[in-house]
Amino acid sequence: MRHMVSLYCRAHHASDGSGPCPRCTEFLDYAACRLEKCPYGEDKPTCANCPIHCYKKAPREFAKVVMRYAGPRMVTRHPWLALLHLVDGRRKVAHPMATRRRR
Repeated sequence: MRHMVSLYCRAHHASDGSGPCPRCTEFLDYAACRLEKCPYGEDKPTCANCPIHCYKKAPREFAKVVMRYAGPRMVTRHPWLALLHLVDGRRKVAHPMATRRRR
């Protein structure tokens, strides 16, 4: 997410390259906080495949805008990350409550 926000911010918020603007930094902090609380932990699926909506409405909309812009550009800027994201998107995940019930 950090790389995608960086690409988006540089193009839309006239960032000087030293880091994201305050709005984008706030979003990244929010995303990190939500990731820490995610029941999947390190095995978190891509947002498109996740059965849990962990973002509030406004940050979720901002994330969609960022992903729509930065997603295609990731292929040329960060090809390895783009490939890993595609592979990760093919992975099937169970809902955390279903996993908990099996134990």
